[in-house]
Amino acid sequence: MRLLFIASVAAAAAVWTVPVEVRHEDAVCVAYRARIDGPYLVVQAALGPGWHTFAMDNQKRAAEKLAGKPALSVDKATEIVASGGLEIEGPWYQTTPKDFSRPGLRWFSWGFNQPALFAAKVKRTGGASASLRVRGQACTETVCKNIDVTISMPVGAPAATSELDLKQLIPVQ
Repeated sequence: MRLLFIASVAAAAAVWTVPVEVRHEDAVCVAYRARIDGPYLVVQAALGPGWHTFAMDNQKRAAEKLAGKPALSVDKATEIVASGGLEIEGPWYQTTPKDFSRPGLRWFSWGFNQPALFAAKVKRTGGASASLRVRGQACTETVCKNIDVTISMPVGAPAATSELDLKQLIPVQ
């Protein structure tokens, strides 16, 4: 009986959480879900039609392109902070972002208009569940929506293997 319980907890560890939606009026801007995949926390952002969101290193990329010049504006980068039963232990990785920049306007921005993944190694800190606070911004061509949501997730036993292919992601700068 105990072995069956351990196997079910390990299998549940690779299951996605229920998506947490960010809405503007009736439209879904972006929906986030998360899972533990071997030693990694994986968070997925799925965008609604016409919406895009921004890379974790958006400000750093923009500052490099601006080289000290002032920007008209800088879009808010995606931030993910774990608490409760998880602690981020390694660097973040993300889907390769698309360049949304308009250099003639001194506006530099990178992000995603298709589903994107963010991943980092985590350490379990003993709690049975964890909270992930996701902050950032999602925009269309005419409107932007600030993001500040929490994903609640169970923290099971570490899975023996990972389905995550880090070769599909790039390190966050």
